[in-house]
Amino acid sequence: LRFSCRRGGGLVQAGGSLRLSCAASGFSFDNYDIGWFRQAPGKEREGVLCFRSSDGSTYYADSMKGRFTISSDNAKNTVYLQMNSLKPEDTAVYYCAAATACTVVAGVFTGMNYWGKGTQVTVSS
Repeated sequence: LRFSCRRGGGLVQAGGSLRLSCAASGFSFDNYDIGWFRQAPGKEREGVLCFRSSDGSTYYADSMKGRFTISSDNAKNTVYLQMNSLKPEDTAVYYCAAATACTVVAGVFTGMNYWGKGTQVTVSS
């Protein structure tokens, strides 16, 4: 059971856009909550967003609201993170994860069961 971060990371100028994708194998992601995370150099991993499959709602971390969006392709068992209006402070390794129940407490995302390998996103100023 695994997530594979396939593509989408890379270098982009500030203000630009990138789309990351993660494909699930061994399980159907539509039975799980989906989380996206990131970890910048020297910083702790932080939650980007949490999509709850039970009601279709998405929780966004404050700094990502209005800029980042989650979507999915059920036929491909793939989830996407669309990132717009990127800023240099968005530079980080980004990870996808699946949870039986994504929980957000005081801004901390918990409950992840499966993790994808990270992909580097670098935003130049």
